[in-house]
Amino acid sequence: MSPDATPGPYDNPVAFGQRVQIYRNRRGMTREQLAGLLGHHPSWVKKVETGTLQMPRLPEILRIAEVLRVRRLNDLVGEVGAEPHVDLFAGPGHDRLPAVSAALDAFPPSGDRRAPEAACLRAALDSAWSARHGAPHHREVLGGLLPGLIRDARLLVRQADTAQDRRTAQALLAEVYFLAQFFAAYQPDPSLLWRIADRGMVAAQESEDPHAIGVAAWLTAQAHRDSGPGHYDAADAVVMDALRLLKPLLPGAPADVRAVAGALTFEAGYTAARRRDSGTAWGWWDRADLIAQRLPATYFHRVTSFGRAVMGAHGVTVAVELRAGGESVRQANRAEALSIASRPRRARHRIEQARAYYLDGQYETALTTLEQAHATAPETVRYNGYARRMVLEEATSRTPERRRRASRLAVDIGMPAA
Repeated sequence: MSPDATPGPYDNPVAFGQRVQIYRNRRGMTREQLAGLLGHHPSWVKKVETGTLQMPRLPEILRIAEVLRVRRLNDLVGEVGAEPHVDLFAGPGHDRLPAVSAALDAFPPSGDRRAPEAACLRAALDSAWSARHGAPHHREVLGGLLPGLIRDARLLVRQADTAQDRRTAQALLAEVYFLAQFFAAYQPDPSLLWRIADRGMVAAQESEDPHAIGVAAWLTAQAHRDSGPGHYDAADAVVMDALRLLKPLLPGAPADVRAVAGALTFEAGYTAARRRDSGTAWGWWDRADLIAQRLPATYFHRVTSFGRAVMGAHGVTVAVELRAGGESVRQANRAEALSIASRPRRARHRIEQARAYYLDGQYETALTTLEQAHATAPETVRYNGYARRMVLEEATSRTPERRRRASRLAVDIGMPAA
């Protein structure tokens, strides 16, 4: 290894603070950036990294791990030989992940087998989206459908007879990749997620379909943002490019195109909230809400979940990311989850509500809300890093009843109970 390379956390036994510094450097973050995300002064981070301060308590360690995207607790605190490794913020690999990965990595099929008609593939995708939004175990459902959808969509592109047929096929292939990205998100294979995102963007651009391009940009921006603060500018760039493309098309555009523009508008606000830029975040939320209010009252975009019903959920997310405890609770109390048509999106909203209550110190209410999320869509909780962190913290609560409930939930989502 080059003497200038960043050492690995296990190259030599190192202290907790040194591990924090190593992972911070790997994320391309300054001490000031890390301190801002943790709600501390940069001098506090310096004291932690240099060992002037003792190792923080578990909730603070978990927050550091969340911000630095350290996936296993042992990687941050040491104890090389300790078992089991506690995988904190990524869900376990789904049983169907190998089959989906193999289908995505397979060489494009030959023309020996006849591709389905575009209308048949369209109907299959419609059924897949309905299953994704209606099933409590949506990854299980998608994991069973995706290998066949990937094969059929690739065949349709390969066997297209005309330029228009090929553009139609590319739009359908892009949509298959969108489904695959929902399946792969938060699983322990980030390189696979990026391959899917890249392929989805390429297929969307080849289709020349503004709706497909907008959705691909929406998913790509999320992938950038979830990669950490060093990628926030890239997330913004993708969103702004897509909005510039869509803006001249919006007058008279169908609801799906306008909804994608609304979803992208909110993404700009979400990223601003991650930066703790309150005015910008709520400004983008207001613009997204204006778009939502111009859509039919019951409208629901099947990829982004955008519509009037989801704007309350988005408000909770903005407040939580801004670390505004009181505002988070106000948003959580007035945002109705039952009006959200999608089970996984409804469960995600419950998780965001739980984050709001937890931020405000309402730990029992947060735990109850997590239990509601689990009852709605267990796999959403199982693969959500915020939910897993709260469950892990509550499993060590000093209150016996909270500890018992959290331990039971931890077992249900495949985490150590203590």
